[in-house]
Amino acid sequence: MVPLLRLRGIWKRYGAVVALQGVDLDVAAGEVVGLVGDNGAGKSTLVKIVAGTERADAGEFVFDGAPRRVASPHDAVALGIATVYQDLALCENLNVIENIFLGRELAAAPLVGPLRQLREPDMARMAGDTLSSLSIRMPSLRQPVALLSGGQRQAVAVSRAVLWGSRLVLLDEPTAALGVEQTAQVLELVKTLARRGLGVVIVSHNLVDVFAVADRICVLRLGATAGVFDRRTTAPDQIVAAITGGATLH
Repeated sequence: MVPLLRLRGIWKRYGAVVALQGVDLDVAAGEVVGLVGDNGAGKSTLVKIVAGTERADAGEFVFDGAPRRVASPHDAVALGIATVYQDLALCENLNVIENIFLGRELAAAPLVGPLRQLREPDMARMAGDTLSSLSIRMPSLRQPVALLSGGQRQAVAVSRAVLWGSRLVLLDEPTAALGVEQTAQVLELVKTLARRGLGVVIVSHNLVDVFAVADRICVLRLGATAGVFDRRTTAPDQIVAAITGGATLH
Protein backbone atom coordinates (compact mmCIF):
# COMPACT_ATOMS: atom_id res chain seq x y z
CA MET A 1 0.00 0.00 0.00
CA VAL A 2 1.36 3.42 -1.00
CA PRO A 3 1.57 5.74 2.02
CA LEU A 4 -0.46 8.92 1.89
CA LEU A 5 2.58 10.81 3.22
CA ARG A 6 6.12 9.58 2.64
CA LEU A 7 9.12 11.53 3.92
CA ARG A 8 12.64 10.34 3.18
CA GLY A 9 15.94 11.73 4.40
CA ILE A 10 14.58 15.00 5.80
CA TRP A 11 17.31 17.38 6.99
CA LYS A 12 16.87 20.76 8.66
CA ARG A 13 19.58 23.05 10.03
CA TYR A 14 19.33 26.32 11.89
CA GLY A 15 22.83 27.70 11.52
CA ALA A 16 25.16 25.32 13.33
CA VAL A 17 22.26 23.48 14.96
CA VAL A 18 21.06 20.33 13.19
CA ALA A 19 17.37 19.96 14.06
CA LEU A 20 16.65 16.99 11.78
CA GLN A 21 19.12 14.55 10.26
CA GLY A 22 17.82 12.16 7.65
CA VAL A 23 14.37 11.56 9.17
CA ASP A 24 11.92 9.17 7.47
CA LEU A 25 8.18 9.08 8.09
CA ASP A 26 5.29 7.19 6.47
CA VAL A 27 1.60 7.78 7.17
CA ALA A 28 -1.09 5.75 5.42
CA ALA A 29 -4.70 6.74 4.89
CA GLY A 30 -6.74 5.50 7.83
CA GLU A 31 -3.67 5.18 10.03
CA VAL A 32 -2.73 6.96 13.26
CA VAL A 33 1.00 7.51 13.73
CA GLY A 34 2.29 8.68 17.09
CA LEU A 35 5.28 11.00 16.91
CA VAL A 36 7.16 11.01 20.20
CA GLY A 37 10.49 12.06 21.62
CA ASP A 38 12.05 14.18 24.31
CA ASN A 39 12.12 17.98 24.18
CA GLY A 40 14.42 19.04 21.36
CA ALA A 41 14.13 15.72 19.54
CA GLY A 42 12.84 17.41 16.37
CA LYS A 43 9.11 16.68 16.57
CA SER A 44 7.95 20.28 16.19
CA THR A 45 10.39 20.93 13.35
CA LEU A 46 9.16 17.87 11.44
CA VAL A 47 5.53 18.90 11.91
CA LYS A 48 6.31 22.42 10.67
CA ILE A 49 7.93 21.01 7.55
CA VAL A 50 4.86 18.88 6.78
CA ALA A 51 2.61 21.86 7.56
CA GLY A 52 4.60 24.15 5.27
CA THR A 53 5.70 26.67 7.88
CA GLU A 54 9.31 25.48 7.55
CA ARG A 55 11.19 24.14 4.54
CA ALA A 56 13.50 21.16 4.68
CA ASP A 57 17.10 21.67 3.60
CA ALA A 58 17.19 18.24 1.99
CA GLY A 59 15.02 15.18 1.59
CA GLU A 60 12.03 13.87 -0.33
CA PHE A 61 8.43 14.91 0.34
CA VAL A 62 5.92 12.59 -1.35
CA PHE A 63 2.17 13.00 -0.91
CA ASP A 64 -0.42 10.73 -2.51
CA GLY A 65 2.28 8.99 -4.51
CA ALA A 66 3.84 12.08 -6.11
CA PRO A 67 6.80 14.28 -5.12
CA ARG A 68 5.60 17.63 -3.79
CA ARG A 69 7.04 21.03 -3.07
CA VAL A 70 5.51 22.37 0.12
CA ALA A 71 6.90 25.86 0.57
CA SER A 72 4.07 27.44 2.54
CA PRO A 73 1.02 26.56 4.66
CA HIS A 74 -1.08 27.32 1.58
CA ASP A 75 0.73 24.54 -0.32
CA ALA A 76 0.03 22.09 2.51
CA VAL A 77 -3.64 23.02 2.76
CA ALA A 78 -4.01 22.72 -1.01
CA LEU A 79 -2.77 19.12 -0.77
CA GLY A 80 -5.22 18.35 2.03
CA ILE A 81 -2.86 18.64 5.00
CA ALA A 82 -4.32 20.29 8.10
CA THR A 83 -2.46 21.12 11.29
CA VAL A 84 -4.14 21.63 14.66
CA TYR A 85 -1.60 23.30 16.91
CA GLN A 86 -1.73 23.21 20.68
CA ASP A 87 -3.14 26.75 20.86
CA LEU A 88 -5.92 25.67 18.41
CA ALA A 89 -6.06 29.14 16.76
CA LEU A 90 -9.71 29.65 17.73
CA CYS A 91 -11.42 33.02 18.27
CA GLU A 92 -13.01 32.74 21.69
CA ASN A 93 -15.53 35.53 21.12
CA LEU A 94 -16.94 33.77 18.04
CA ASN A 95 -19.33 30.84 18.12
CA VAL A 96 -18.76 27.30 16.85
CA ILE A 97 -20.08 27.97 13.35
CA GLU A 98 -18.08 31.17 12.96
CA ASN A 99 -14.88 29.44 14.05
CA ILE A 100 -15.34 26.48 11.70
CA PHE A 101 -15.88 28.85 8.75
CA LEU A 102 -13.40 31.51 9.85
CA GLY A 103 -11.85 33.01 6.72
CA ARG A 104 -14.03 30.84 4.45
CA GLU A 105 -17.47 32.22 5.15
CA LEU A 106 -20.22 31.44 2.68
CA ALA A 107 -21.79 34.57 1.25
CA ALA A 108 -24.66 35.23 -1.13
CA ALA A 109 -24.25 37.41 -4.19
CA PRO A 110 -24.58 41.13 -3.30
CA LEU A 111 -27.93 42.73 -3.99
CA VAL A 112 -26.70 46.31 -3.86
CA GLY A 113 -23.11 47.54 -3.65
CA PRO A 114 -20.21 45.44 -2.32
CA LEU A 115 -21.91 44.23 0.87
CA ARG A 116 -22.78 40.55 0.95
CA GLN A 117 -24.99 38.66 3.36
CA LEU A 118 -23.62 35.51 4.95
CA ARG A 119 -25.42 32.24 4.19
CA GLU A 120 -25.71 31.48 7.88
CA PRO A 121 -28.29 28.67 7.56
CA ASP A 122 -26.04 26.82 5.08
CA MET A 123 -23.02 27.33 7.32
CA ALA A 124 -24.95 26.05 10.35
CA ARG A 125 -26.11 22.97 8.44
CA MET A 126 -22.64 22.13 7.14
CA ALA A 127 -21.05 22.64 10.56
CA GLY A 128 -23.71 20.48 12.22
CA ASP A 129 -23.32 17.73 9.63
CA THR A 130 -19.54 17.68 10.06
CA LEU A 131 -19.77 17.53 13.84
CA SER A 132 -22.36 14.76 13.64
CA SER A 133 -20.21 12.74 11.23
CA LEU A 134 -17.44 12.84 13.83
CA SER A 135 -19.87 11.87 16.63
CA ILE A 136 -19.29 15.24 18.32
CA ARG A 137 -22.01 16.75 20.47
CA MET A 138 -22.10 20.46 21.21
CA PRO A 139 -24.46 22.23 23.64
CA SER A 140 -25.13 24.79 20.89
CA LEU A 141 -23.48 25.72 17.61
CA ARG A 142 -24.07 29.36 18.48
CA GLN A 143 -22.30 29.19 21.80
CA PRO A 144 -19.07 31.22 22.05
CA VAL A 145 -15.99 29.01 21.98
CA ALA A 146 -14.86 30.67 25.22
CA LEU A 147 -17.61 28.75 27.04
CA LEU A 148 -16.61 25.32 25.68
CA SER A 149 -14.51 22.70 27.44
CA GLY A 150 -10.99 21.93 26.28
CA GLY A 151 -12.15 18.75 24.57
CA GLN A 152 -14.94 20.58 22.76
CA ARG A 153 -12.49 23.22 21.55
CA GLN A 154 -10.28 20.50 20.11
CA ALA A 155 -13.34 19.10 18.36
CA VAL A 156 -14.10 22.47 16.78
CA ALA A 157 -10.54 22.83 15.51
CA VAL A 158 -10.52 19.31 14.08
CA SER A 159 -13.98 19.75 12.53
CA ARG A 160 -12.71 22.83 10.70
CA ALA A 161 -10.00 20.68 9.13
CA VAL A 162 -12.40 17.88 8.19
CA LEU A 163 -15.01 20.19 6.68
CA TRP A 164 -12.54 21.53 4.14
CA GLY A 165 -11.56 18.13 2.82
CA SER A 166 -8.31 17.47 4.64
CA ARG A 167 -6.78 14.03 4.07
CA LEU A 168 -3.98 14.24 6.64
CA VAL A 169 -4.39 15.85 10.05
CA LEU A 170 -1.47 16.73 12.30
CA LEU A 171 -2.40 17.07 15.98
CA ASP A 172 0.08 18.82 18.26
CA GLU A 173 -0.34 17.74 21.90
CA PRO A 174 -4.14 17.41 21.52
CA THR A 175 -4.72 16.16 25.09
CA ALA A 176 -2.39 18.57 26.91
CA ALA A 177 -4.01 20.11 30.02
CA LEU A 178 -7.25 18.14 29.53
CA GLY A 179 -9.04 16.17 32.22
CA VAL A 180 -9.73 12.45 32.03
CA GLU A 181 -13.17 12.74 30.42
CA GLN A 182 -12.09 15.38 27.91
CA THR A 183 -9.00 13.37 27.01
CA ALA A 184 -11.15 10.33 26.31
CA GLN A 185 -13.35 12.43 24.00
CA VAL A 186 -10.37 13.70 22.03
CA LEU A 187 -8.84 10.24 21.69
CA GLU A 188 -12.15 8.88 20.41
CA LEU A 189 -12.18 11.73 17.88
CA VAL A 190 -8.72 10.68 16.69
CA LYS A 191 -9.98 7.12 16.16
CA THR A 192 -12.99 8.47 14.26
CA LEU A 193 -10.75 10.42 11.90
CA ALA A 194 -8.84 7.23 11.09
CA ARG A 195 -12.06 5.27 10.57
CA ARG A 196 -13.09 7.94 8.04
CA GLY A 197 -9.92 7.19 6.09
CA LEU A 198 -7.83 10.18 7.10
CA GLY A 199 -4.17 9.86 7.97
CA VAL A 200 -3.44 11.19 11.45
CA VAL A 201 -0.19 12.18 13.13
CA ILE A 202 -0.47 12.77 16.87
CA VAL A 203 2.44 14.49 18.59
CA SER A 204 2.38 13.86 22.32
CA HIS A 205 4.51 13.46 25.43
CA ASN A 206 1.79 11.27 26.94
CA LEU A 207 2.60 7.68 25.99
CA VAL A 208 -0.63 6.40 27.53
CA ASP A 209 -2.60 8.50 25.06
CA VAL A 210 -0.35 7.50 22.15
CA PHE A 211 -0.74 3.80 22.93
CA ALA A 212 -4.52 4.28 23.13
CA VAL A 213 -4.86 5.41 19.51
CA ALA A 214 -1.69 4.89 17.45
CA ASP A 215 -1.15 2.08 14.96
CA ARG A 216 2.57 2.82 14.74
CA ILE A 217 4.87 4.97 16.86
CA CYS A 218 7.79 6.92 15.42
CA VAL A 219 10.43 7.93 17.95
CA LEU A 220 12.76 10.87 17.29
CA ARG A 221 15.94 11.36 19.30
CA LEU A 222 18.40 14.20 18.79
CA GLY A 223 16.90 14.97 15.39
CA ALA A 224 17.13 11.41 14.03
CA THR A 225 14.73 8.49 13.76
CA ALA A 226 15.40 6.28 16.79
CA GLY A 227 12.78 3.68 15.86
CA VAL A 228 9.42 3.00 14.25
CA PHE A 229 7.34 0.56 16.28
CA ASP A 230 4.14 -1.39 15.75
CA ARG A 231 2.03 -0.46 18.75
CA ARG A 232 0.41 -3.90 18.94
CA THR A 233 3.72 -5.67 19.50
CA THR A 234 5.54 -3.00 21.49
CA ALA A 235 5.65 -2.32 25.22
CA PRO A 236 5.82 1.22 26.61
CA ASP A 237 9.25 0.58 28.12
CA GLN A 238 10.61 -0.10 24.62
CA ILE A 239 9.42 3.34 23.52
CA VAL A 240 10.96 4.93 26.61
CA ALA A 241 14.24 3.17 25.86
CA ALA A 242 14.21 4.52 22.30
CA ILE A 243 13.46 8.04 23.55
CA THR A 244 16.30 7.97 26.06
CA GLY A 245 18.82 6.22 23.82
CA GLY A 246 18.55 2.68 25.08
CA ALA A 247 17.27 1.27 21.76
CA THR A 248 17.48 2.12 18.07
CA LEU A 249 15.27 -0.55 16.57
CA HIS A 250 13.00 -0.32 13.52
